[in-house]
Amino acid sequence: MARPERVVLTYEDYLQLPEDRNRYELFEGELEVTAAPAINHQRVVTRLASRLDSHVAQRRLGEVFVAPTDVLLSDLTVLQPDVLFISHEHREIIQEAYIKGPPDLVIEVISPATAKRDRQTKRKLYARYGVPYYWLADPAHRRIEASVLDGADYRLIARGKGDEIFSASPFPDLAIPLGELWT
Repeated sequence: MARPERVVLTYEDYLQLPEDRNRYELFEGELEVTAAPAINHQRVVTRLASRLDSHVAQRRLGEVFVAPTDVLLSDLTVLQPDVLFISHEHREIIQEAYIKGPPDLVIEVISPATAKRDRQTKRKLYARYGVPYYWLADPAHRRIEASVLDGADYRLIARGKGDEIFSASPFPDLAIPLGELWT
């Protein structure tokens, strides 16, 4: 019996997907579908994005965006990071409908349904396409990790948990009281 051919989707195919409560992403041409995030997940995204946006705006460093914002890393890879930052130096990647190219920072807020995907698959894709900084926030375990791209993979540069104050590149002068994210 012949194996079915793998269907490879492109950004044009992606644009034809329904606008429903699902979150769609393309991982090297394969469609990934995730249900809308839970309330606590969105609470952490909002609080983290708000802190970053305030810091970035005060210093005129660039722009902060939240999902759903399409990030086209290639015609076959379209991701929607929970939070992303684009510096003024790379503002040309901000298009009318999407971000075209790697943001300076991507933050994923882990939920039980996406933990493996965020820690493995998306991490590899962000590294492959040259995203310099990758942060993972884990509300269930009340911790956050920051990594920097080092060759073909990420290297951990900072970690915070519980009620600690967290700082990491690309914003070493930003102090985030983690207790405010989780409550």
